[in-house]
Amino acid sequence: MTTIRVATAAPYDVEVGRGILDRLPALLGPAVQRVALVHAPGMRVDLQGFEVLDLEVPEGEAAKTAAVVADCWERLGAAGFTRSDAVVTVGGGATTDLGGFVAATWLRGVRVVHVPTSLLGMVDAAVGGKTGIDTGAGKNLVGSFHEPAGVLCDLSFLETLPAAELISGLGEVVKCGFIADPEILALVEKDPDAALDPTSEALAELVERAVRVKAEVVAMDLRETGGVGGHPGREVLNYGHTLGHAIEKHSDYTLRHGEAVAIGMVYVAELARLTGRLDDDTAARHARVLRSLGLPTSWSGSSFDDVLKVMRVDKKTRGAMLRFVILEGLAQPAVLADPSDELLRAAYEVLS
Repeated sequence: MTTIRVATAAPYDVEVGRGILDRLPALLGPAVQRVALVHAPGMRVDLQGFEVLDLEVPEGEAAKTAAVVADCWERLGAAGFTRSDAVVTVGGGATTDLGGFVAATWLRGVRVVHVPTSLLGMVDAAVGGKTGIDTGAGKNLVGSFHEPAGVLCDLSFLETLPAAELISGLGEVVKCGFIADPEILALVEKDPDAALDPTSEALAELVERAVRVKAEVVAMDLRETGGVGGHPGREVLNYGHTLGHAIEKHSDYTLRHGEAVAIGMVYVAELARLTGRLDDDTAARHARVLRSLGLPTSWSGSSFDDVLKVMRVDKKTRGAMLRFVILEGLAQPAVLADPSDELLRAAYEVLS
C-alpha cells in the first residue's frame, strides 16, 4: 500500500493498493458508529461493526440530480443523522460527486470517506474535495468544496471494471501527464497494453502518479483561487474540460467523461498551437498518446455554435470571457483568456 498525503488545511491520506478495504474503519476514525453508505447499484463494502443506513443511488450521471440529493437528505433526516455520524461513498466518479455533495450539505458538513471503484473516481473525483451535481444548463454547476477524511483506492476494483470505463479513466491520467508529470506519458508510450491491464504494476504506478499530481495541485490551491508564479493553480486540472463538458452534455452523457476530456485536450492543444504558444510536436503528441489507449480524438456530434453556447456557461468563464487552460510546453500550463470566436472555430475543425 502507498499512502499519499493531501496537505491542505484539513490534511488527509489517499491510500492506494490492492486488497486494502480493511483500512476503512481507520479512515472513519474511532468516534464514528453510524455510517450512511451512498453507493451505486451492486457496489457495497463490509462495514461490520457500524450501524449502516443504506442509500443506493442511480448509476452514473443519473445520480447527480437535485431530486436524488433531496431524497438522500430526507432519508438522513428520518434516520436522525447527526454530525457525529459519517458518509461513505462507494462507486465511480458520479457516486463520489453526489455522495460528497450530500455530506457537504447535510448539517453544513459531515465526515465523508470515499471508496472509488473506477479508475476515474480514483484519480479524479475522490481526491480534492470538489463535490457537485448537474443541472439542465450543464455539468457540475451546483456544488461545494468538502474535503474527505480519507480516500481508499483499492486497485482490486479495477479488475472487474468494464474495459471502456478503464479506458475512460486513463483520459484523466494522461491529462496529469501533460500538465505536470511527463513520466506518465513515457510509461504509456513505452507499453500501452500494460497501462490497459488492471492487474499490472504499470497501471498501479500510473494511478499513484496521477493521484500525486492532484494532491500537489489541490494543496497549493484548494478552492481554485489561483496559483503562484503564473501557474493557473487548481484550474489546471480542468485541462481539456471546457469543451469536454460541453460535448458530454450534447451527447446526453452517453460519452464517458474521460472520453470527452480526451477530445477536449486535443482541442486545447490545437488552440495553443494556433496561437503559437505550443510547438507542433507536443500538440500532435496528444492525439498519438490518447489513440494508443483507445480514447477518441475526434468529434462530430454537434456544431461549433452549439458547443460554444454550452462553453459560455462553463465554471471558468468570467462574465462573457471564456478561459481555457492550455500548455506552453510539456508540464507548462497557462491560461488563454477571451480567445476570439474565429480562433475557437478554427481549432474545432481539427476534431472533424
